[in-house]
Amino acid sequence: MSDATIDYQNATGPLHRPDLNGGRKPLGAAIFFGVLIGALGFAAWSVLHDMSAAGDTSHLAVGTFVLLGVALIIALAFEFVNGFHDTANAVATVIYTNSLPPMVAVVWSGFWNFLGVVTSAGTVAYSIVTLLPVELILQSGSSAGYAMIFALLIAAIVWNLVTWAFGIPNSSSHALVGSIMGVGLANQFVSPAGAATQGVDWGQVQKVFSALLFSPLCGFVMAALLLLVMKICIKNKALYDAPKGDQPPPTWIRALLIGTCTGVSFFHGGNDGQKGMGLIMLILIGAAPTAYALNRAMPDSSMPAFIQTADQAETVFRLHAGDAPAVDSAAARDRVGAALRAKSVSSPDVFAALTTLSDDISHSVKTYGSIKSVPAASVSNVRTDMYLVSDAIRVMKDPADFSADQKKILKSFMGELNAGTRFIPLWVKISVAIALGLGTMVGWKRIVVTVGEKIGKTHLTYAQGAAAELVAMGTIGLAEGYGLPVSTTHILSSGVAGSMAANGSGLQWSTLRAMAMAWVTTLPAAMAISGCLYILFRQVF
Repeated sequence: MSDATIDYQNATGPLHRPDLNGGRKPLGAAIFFGVLIGALGFAAWSVLHDMSAAGDTSHLAVGTFVLLGVALIIALAFEFVNGFHDTANAVATVIYTNSLPPMVAVVWSGFWNFLGVVTSAGTVAYSIVTLLPVELILQSGSSAGYAMIFALLIAAIVWNLVTWAFGIPNSSSHALVGSIMGVGLANQFVSPAGAATQGVDWGQVQKVFSALLFSPLCGFVMAALLLLVMKICIKNKALYDAPKGDQPPPTWIRALLIGTCTGVSFFHGGNDGQKGMGLIMLILIGAAPTAYALNRAMPDSSMPAFIQTADQAETVFRLHAGDAPAVDSAAARDRVGAALRAKSVSSPDVFAALTTLSDDISHSVKTYGSIKSVPAASVSNVRTDMYLVSDAIRVMKDPADFSADQKKILKSFMGELNAGTRFIPLWVKISVAIALGLGTMVGWKRIVVTVGEKIGKTHLTYAQGAAAELVAMGTIGLAEGYGLPVSTTHILSSGVAGSMAANGSGLQWSTLRAMAMAWVTTLPAAMAISGCLYILFRQVF
């Protein structure tokens, strides 16, 4: 990547490069490592506590416990790298407009990232998980499951570190999706001939990738338009000036910039922080299914409604099964699994299988009284049934031969099933939040310099920073509401470029070419790395 930056020495006017090296103190480092060690200890204690509360007195085998620990550390490392790679974008504008000192901005952003993760709903987490092959999701505790987790996370981390080393703003979401695709294709490649397996869920990939493709276009266009609208509506010339020396901006402009930085950091935590959560849940489900396969926090008071909805859904499936013969539970699981791999679930035979699984789910809850009372020996089958039925309803989308009431019943049943299987324990949110927050405070300088100095040919003005941040904040917030993963990096860096273009400031095309090249190569590079690692790990585990 080009090392071209704004020429501060020969620039017109008293421009000032922020001091990005200040604020490093031994006490800060001690606090950092203390929090890091405490977070890892908290995660380990939480796993043991949850297993004990679930009545799993057998404990994990030493080998499985070690694999669990390593997998969790790698998953948290991904969020850590995500923190300093992606969140640097949020602080670049407040640093280069002198709105906040660099270290204050970084700590402030890390804090709001933490809050964003802790308060997130978890919908983005499982939109990422649904990209994985069905059999690997349901067998996450197998050797293939561990190979999958290790391969895709390590591949995403490696690519993030490579782009960070060159100071190129790159999307962690993009890298993770590429890694998942690589694992899916490798899983299909190494499976025996004729084996029932799935490579990549291309429908889900298209949905997620559309959101990622939308990110840079939205950032560029919307930031450019917003800046033009601001020039028409807000006549205060101070807003369109570059900082003078190291002086902070006027109070109202400073408040605007800090507010947008806060919003971007919060929504970044809420969106990007979830991407590791779903993978952590797969790790936990595979290693300690008794404690994590089913949501034991679902209250007993919700069980009558759960059973009623399951019985109603069973009736709907039976009506559409027609004359298709009933099948036993094992055959039903195989049939629905095959239908999901083929993305063809609307047939009488599949509806007959879904009737059996819905009846089994209802019967299990009636027999044991609640989700949390399902014994360890039955947990795996109950979760598998719930996941398969929920995913089948999702894949059906909007079947034309179902009445409005029937569609409403199935949608309600899918919501109940997801509440029982697609949950995020609070300690997982806290652990990811700490990893992402701490990551924000490390290694941020490279990306900040790129965003602040290497995109436009002139110093970032207050209005340009505000336009880019407002667009990023709004887009990421909306995406989280719809459960779509988007790229903070793409939105914000493209937003800065859009504001520079709209202002006539000029663009450093060498930087934009490097960013575009990273965008284009991320997918194949992450796929290649994760696919090779998956094949390698399948030989090890």
